[in-house]
Amino acid sequence: MSGGASEVPVRESWEGLLGVRAASGRPARLGIMGGTFDPIHNGHLVTAQQAMDDLGLDLVLFMPAGSPAFKQGRHVSSAEDRFAMTLLATADNPGFVASRLEIEREGITYTADTLKELRRRLPEGVELYFITGADAIIDIVSWHDAGTIATMATLVGATRPGYDLEWAKAAIDGSGIGFDVRYLEVPALAISSSYLRERASSGQSIRYLTKDSVIGYIEKHGLYAQAGEEAAPWGEGAS
Repeated sequence: MSGGASEVPVRESWEGLLGVRAASGRPARLGIMGGTFDPIHNGHLVTAQQAMDDLGLDLVLFMPAGSPAFKQGRHVSSAEDRFAMTLLATADNPGFVASRLEIEREGITYTADTLKELRRRLPEGVELYFITGADAIIDIVSWHDAGTIATMATLVGATRPGYDLEWAKAAIDGSGIGFDVRYLEVPALAISSSYLRERASSGQSIRYLTKDSVIGYIEKHGLYAQAGEEAAPWGEGAS
């Protein structure tokens, strides 16, 4: 895509909406779902909705990574294509917002910098919840400026049923960093972006794995002519 995709106009006031809710006397809660979203799929959407329901989030911000730190030197679809797919996938849920914050920032994408920028923009009283995969919780202690992440956001570790959380909990406990982590069990996490890319590149259907609007975009723009490389699950800028 050559560019020009933008947020749905009715959602341009999401920052103001959170400010109003924060001023009402109760905490306003914003979920941040970062990832490469190459492509976004139903596992992302189900996880975000469950986080909203279980944690009382007011909104979930879907934030495609601009230049993911762990993806340097590897092929990733253009930022505009990934944003367009994210916008299409989230358009029918009033609690979801697609953001251009990371794709418009120059340089390598780091979660700590994103959280700093959100905190700068948002009014006091807005609580941040950073949603990632439970697998990534193991590695988050080594992410760039991990201590800042811990002070600015509650971590939400999404996991598939039967996943052993002891590794993640041990990594957090052994880090010496004061992370606040909540865990969600999400059945749809068996889906991955790399699986969709592989199916699309081999001519197999990805129907029911992502939104029909996203499938139409992939087909129209000829994305995933070749299978993408396997990505670490929801790492810093992953998925």
